[in-house]
Amino acid sequence: MTYIHSTIAKLMLSSPAQAEFYQAVEEVLESLTMVLEQDDKYRRHAIIERMIEPERQIMFRVPWADDNGVIHVNKGYRIEFNSALGPFKGGLRFHPSVNASIIKFLGFEQVFKNALTGLPIGGAKGGANFDPKGRSDAEIMRFCQSFMNELYRHIGPNTDVPAGDIGVGAREIGYMFGQYKRLANSFDGVFTGKSLLWGGSLVRKEATGYGCVYFAKYMLQDRQQTLQDKQCLVSGSGNVAIYTIEKLQQLGAIAVSCSDSAGTIYHKSGIVLATLKQLKEVQHARLSEYISHHPDAEYTPVADYPDDGHAVWRYPADLAFPCATQNELTAADATVLVQNGCIAVSEGANMPSTQAAVEVFLEAKIAYGPGKAANAGGVATSQLEMAQNASMRSWSFAEVDEQLKIIMRNIYSSARDTASEFGAEGNLVLGANIAGFRRVADAMIEQGLV
Repeated sequence: MTYIHSTIAKLMLSSPAQAEFYQAVEEVLESLTMVLEQDDKYRRHAIIERMIEPERQIMFRVPWADDNGVIHVNKGYRIEFNSALGPFKGGLRFHPSVNASIIKFLGFEQVFKNALTGLPIGGAKGGANFDPKGRSDAEIMRFCQSFMNELYRHIGPNTDVPAGDIGVGAREIGYMFGQYKRLANSFDGVFTGKSLLWGGSLVRKEATGYGCVYFAKYMLQDRQQTLQDKQCLVSGSGNVAIYTIEKLQQLGAIAVSCSDSAGTIYHKSGIVLATLKQLKEVQHARLSEYISHHPDAEYTPVADYPDDGHAVWRYPADLAFPCATQNELTAADATVLVQNGCIAVSEGANMPSTQAAVEVFLEAKIAYGPGKAANAGGVATSQLEMAQNASMRSWSFAEVDEQLKIIMRNIYSSARDTASEFGAEGNLVLGANIAGFRRVADAMIEQGLV
C-alpha cells in the first residue's frame, strides 16, 4: 500500500462514515504524488497527516422555539481546519443535509481554495442541519441567535471570520452578527457578506459567480477563444448561479439553463435574468413559475431526471457552469456534455463533479476549472471586505471588481503554470492542488510542529 493510500486508510478508521470528506481528501492527495516524490520534506514533517486533521472541531446543540412555542434542537458545527496562512475563513451552511462529513469536506477544500487566492487567510467551514425554507423571519432570527450563543466564543476578526453559504444570506448574517455584537460587546469585522449599511463590501454577493466566469474567460483565452455567443448551461438558482448568468450575459455569452431542488429550466433563447431574480431573490418562489412568464421555455421536474444524472447537463452547449451543490454532475452527465460539444467546465459550486466525471473531462482534454480554483472569487472578495473593515474604508464596485479579476487571473495562472511544471499541461486539477498544497505546507513547516 502506498503512503497516500495508507494515510487515507488511517483517516477512514479515525473518522468513520464520512464519504464526502474521503472523496475530497483522496482527490487532493492523488494529485500530490509527484510533489511528494520530488521533495521528502513534506513526508518528514508529516504534513499530509497534519493537513487532513482539522486544528479544531466544534460541535454543539442549537435549541430554539418556533412561532408556536414548540422547541426544536439542531446540531451546529464549526470545523477550523488550518490557520497556517491566516485567520480561519469559510462559510456557514444551513441545510438539512449538513453533517460532519459535509462540513469537513468543505473545510478541507477551503484550505486549498484560500491558499490559491494568495491572500492571508486560512480555511474553515461550519453550519447546521437547520432548514430555513418555510420558516418565518422570527424563527430564523431565534435560530441564528441560539447558534451564535455558542459560536461567538470561537470566532473573531483575527481568529475565525465566517461568511454565508447555502441557506445563509444577508438576513441570517445580520441576525448572527447582531447576536455576536451583543455577546462580545464589540463591533468587529467578524463576518463577511454583511449588509452595505454596516461594513459590507460591494461585489461580495456577485463575487463567486463573477469569478467563476472570469476563470472560464481566462481558460478560453489560452485556447484562443472567447465567451462571445457561447451557449452556456448553468445549474442552481442561488447567488452563485444568478451572478454567473449575469456576468455571462455581460460578456456576450448566452446562459440557457438554471435549476433548483424541484427541477430544471431550459430557455433556448437565454434565461431572462430579471424574471429569475424576481422569483428567487424577491419572491423566494419555485423555479417552475418561470414557465408562466416565459412559455417558450422548458421545465423538467426532478421526477423526470435521468437515473444516471441530471437534466440540466443533457442539453447541447459550449460551456457548463455547475453552481448548485456537491456531486451534482455525474460521469454520465460529463459524457453527454463532451459528446454534445462542450469545450469548458468552470465550477461555481464546491466539488460539484464526481471524481468519475472529472476523469471524463480530463480524458477529453476540455478546459476544466475545478471548484477550489474557479469558485474562489467569493472568499477572495470576503478578504477584500476584511481589508476594508480593517482600514474603515469602502471601495467602489469598480475597484473591488477589478481586484477580483486580478485575483482570478492569478489563480488561473498559478494552476496552469504549476501543472506545466509537473508535466501535466492543461490539468488544472493537479495544478491547483499542488499550488495550494505547497503554499500551506511550506508555511506549516516554517511555523514548527503546531
